[in-house]
Parts: sequence; structure tokens; C-alpha cells
Amino acid sequence: MTKVAVFGAGSWGTAFSIVLADGGNDVTIWARREEVAEAINNSRENEEYLPGIELPPAISATHDVEKAAHGADVVIFATPSQTFRSNLVEWVPFLAPDAVLVSLMKGVELGTLKRMSEVIAEETGAGPERIAVISGPNLAKEIARREPAASVVACADEDVARRLQDRVHSPAFRPYTSVDVLGCELGGAYKNVVGLAVGMAIGLGFGDNTTASVITRGLAETARLATRLGANPLTLMGLAGLGDLVATCSSPLSRNRSFGEKLGQGMTSDEIVASTRQVAEGVKSCASLRALAERTGCDAPVAQYVDDVVSGRITAQEMMELTLARDTKAEME
Repeated sequence: MTKVAVFGAGSWGTAFSIVLADGGNDVTIWARREEVAEAINNSRENEEYLPGIELPPAISATHDVEKAAHGADVVIFATPSQTFRSNLVEWVPFLAPDAVLVSLMKGVELGTLKRMSEVIAEETGAGPERIAVISGPNLAKEIARREPAASVVACADEDVARRLQDRVHSPAFRPYTSVDVLGCELGGAYKNVVGLAVGMAIGLGFGDNTTASVITRGLAETARLATRLGANPLTLMGLAGLGDLVATCSSPLSRNRSFGEKLGQGMTSDEIVASTRQVAEGVKSCASLRALAERTGCDAPVAQYVDDVVSGRITAQEMMELTLARDTKAEME
């Protein structure tokens, strides 16, 4: 077996640890809270985030950073994106100097507007050949139940992407490779914002025509920004773009869609946050993506209006009205 460290014991970090174990890796999960690590080791399940899912014997957990990272030639990061940098600074001294560093996170950092791969590069000094991302239509509970799924492993070094592909390939998880790290990351971050918008439409009581329209225009907005920043447009048509978008917007398991539904029903962001331990990444990333679009000179009404609703400046109903009142144009403009 080869050792993989997974930093993050939430639902996605735990679910992906199952994929890694099924792929033949020895997995150590680092948990922020010691009681979570102990519960995983003692009960063989993550009772708080994935109750009822038995974890393979190859998975163990620890609250000790050094123990988690020791001997790991691949390190997976699965923490909330907005706290990632401060955590990474503490972890860096314990990471092997040649380890491949992999982001499962789907967010853009507030203030810096950096993608997670850029945060990794800045804080570790790792070159692009050691930094990868994995992104696709991967709802944690379904992955943990080993329902068939596919995803994209992206790294600037295609050989590294292929080696990671082999490490995460399991009977129920089919990975594809890509060298378009930027496109995969922006597709993953933006779909959360679109998921919030779709959730608002559902919360307001609208049907499939409305949600299909929001999804399609959200995809166009995602592709517009990503390609302007240098992404391959085909990436946004693939698993890390359209695939992830469809899963997030169509499933009640999606945190962002669920958060959006509650906004549509009239709850405030603070009220929703207080009611759950789960993190909806789009709630923070909508402001980052809006700022990134403005800096790039890219029209981004979905990010703009979602940010306004999340911040309490407008209501979900007003968002729909403003969207419909926008100037008409050719679809491919």
C-alpha cells in the first residue's frame, strides 16, 4: 500500500478517503477535532458527517498533524476554502518536500481572489507539477455509498495526473485526466454560486423551466469568465463543468442548493448558517467570483445577484425580477 494523508474529516474528505482506500491506498484522515478522530477509529464510521457508512480497514484518523502527514507521498486537502490558507501554514512543516498536493476544495479565496491551487503554491513553494485538483459531479453521500461516479484529476504535469488517476481509480469511481487546472477549479467554484441561484428559484416555488434557464445561463457565465482567464472551454462542457453543475443544481443533497432554497423561502444567511454545521462554499465564493469577474471585465449577473441576496441587499424575489428586467441580447453574445 501507499500512504495518502487527507486533511479534513468532513463529509467530502471522509467520502474521498473511501475512494482512496478502495483504490488500494493506506489512508490517514486528519481531523480538526480530536473527538471526531477517536470516533472514526473506534466506531469505523464518521457518525457526525456520514452516519451509517462503514469505513474500510485501510482508513484511520488522527488529530496529530505530524502523524497524519508522515510517510504520505500524496496529500489531499478537503477543508473549507476560506480557512484553508491559515490551516495550510500550520501543516506545511510536516509535509514531505516531494509530496503531490491535491485540492478537493471548490472555492475562491476572499480578498486575494486566489484559487486553492494558487494558495497551495504560495504557501508551500510547490511547483505546478506537484499541485493537482480533483473535481466533478461528486456528492459526498453518494460517493460514500459507492454509487458509480466519475471525476477529473487535473495537473499541469500530465504524467502526475495519470499517476494520481491510478491512485484514485476504484470499482465505483472513474477518474479522467486533464491539464486544465484553472478550468476545473473555476467550474467547481462557480457551480456552487449557480446552485444557490437554482435553490432560490425552487424556494420561491418556481419549476423546471426556471431552474433550467438559471443552470444554462449560469454555465454560460462560468465559461465566459473561465475562458477569459485562460481555461479550455471544453473543460466547462465536461465533468468538472457541466457535470458538476448538473449534480449540484439537481440534487437535494447539494448544500448550496439547499442553502439557496432557504434563502428563497425568506431565511437570512445568518439564520441558515446558525442552523447547520455544513459549509456551503458558494456563500463566500459568490463575492470572490463577482470581484474576479469585475477585475476581468466580465459580465457576471448570476454571481452579482447571488452575492447581493446572500449579503441581504436584495431578496431572492428581487433577484429574479432584476434578472428578467436585464436588457435582451443574442444568446451567444
